[in-house]
Amino acid sequence: MNATFAYVLGIVILIIGIGLSVALHELGHMIPAKRFGVKVPEYFIGFGPRLWSFRRGETEYGVKAIWLGGYVRLLGMLPPASPSRPDKPGSSVAQAREESLGELGPDEQERAFYRLSVPRKLVVMAGGILTNLVLGIVLLAVAMGVVGQPGYTSTLATVSSCVPAERDLTSASQAQQCGQDDPASPAAQAGLQVGDEIVSWNGAAVSQWSEVQQAIADGGAQTATVVVERDGEQLSVQVTPVLAQRAVYAEDGTLAKDSAGQVVTQERAYVGIGPALGTIRVPAGEVAGQVVSAVGQTLKAIVTIPTGLYHAVAAGLGLEERSPQGLISLVGMGRIAGEVSSAGAQTGAVPFSARLFSMLSLLGSLNLALFAFNLIPLLPLDGGHVAGACWEGLRRCWARLRGLPDPGYVDTARMLPLGQVVFVLLVVMALVLIWVDIVAPLS
Repeated sequence: MNATFAYVLGIVILIIGIGLSVALHELGHMIPAKRFGVKVPEYFIGFGPRLWSFRRGETEYGVKAIWLGGYVRLLGMLPPASPSRPDKPGSSVAQAREESLGELGPDEQERAFYRLSVPRKLVVMAGGILTNLVLGIVLLAVAMGVVGQPGYTSTLATVSSCVPAERDLTSASQAQQCGQDDPASPAAQAGLQVGDEIVSWNGAAVSQWSEVQQAIADGGAQTATVVVERDGEQLSVQVTPVLAQRAVYAEDGTLAKDSAGQVVTQERAYVGIGPALGTIRVPAGEVAGQVVSAVGQTLKAIVTIPTGLYHAVAAGLGLEERSPQGLISLVGMGRIAGEVSSAGAQTGAVPFSARLFSMLSLLGSLNLALFAFNLIPLLPLDGGHVAGACWEGLRRCWARLRGLPDPGYVDTARMLPLGQVVFVLLVVMALVLIWVDIVAPLS
């Protein structure tokens, strides 16, 4: 596959994933709203010019040009003004009330959203939030437990024909070079081949490279019975490792060096095999813990947005390194999606399963971010409406306990000016993160 085509394909997949996530999020609002009798005139994916739509019943369903969100229009989101606190004529709040209530006919007033009970309001407004949470959990669970995390497997990608001399310890590529006087490697003598999948090493079952390494280290230079699967059949071979001076690698994968700058070596069992990159499924018992950890990290990132934005700007100005755990815009996510899709597309160095894991994880993380972001208790986010419903419920409970009259609906329209400020801040933050993703991109 052409690398450029694969890059664009990754971005397209991300856009489609965002569209589907938004569509399901809005369904999480619309389905309970309709069930509770709220009038829903529009359900759209995207913003801007209408591309396509159809009407079923009283609701128009469709797609608009800019896939950066979507909406479901619930009539009567804002209650009428209180006689004791009338709106200023012509104000933005008065206009918002008129738009919210204007399409409800005289016999449809009971279908206004604001007339729902507090529990039903919470179900409607939390429906979209919880939909993203469920989507995020499912996508991450499938990525980890079904596809598997990228890692080195027990399948052989390289089989050295010799035991390289100590002179060839400066790089991984030189470690595969053989001189005329270099002895044959244990792997070559045993007849191991590229593509063989090691099933067990000296009786110990293995499925990933770290287990193969440990089995070799435990056995030292003693002959080991190795079972491999080749062309659908299992074969048993005898492998006798040799003790050789080999390079020591640091935790980051680079060659470890001493204070004089020389490569650090140690004597260890050497076979002459190298692993293939693939995916390793996370055990079922560990998937839940890792998913919970991902949800926790996402919530932490939302709580620390100001700090995260500061560090992102600092990285954009070149004052510090960009953190992979920091904030990122949709432009940055698009870049990552393109890189994931095109990685090894021509050479096959990165298997499809590893790219699939990364794409599913990216979409899962996006849904968790939408879930956490919409928990913020400010309009125009869903969390603002949830907070309003909770406050309404608390006021009514308090009034009942004290024997006072019902205080009525919470007037969320009064929060609209603050909501407009929040909206402007969100736009500014999005533009800042786009700038950071252009000048200091994450890979």
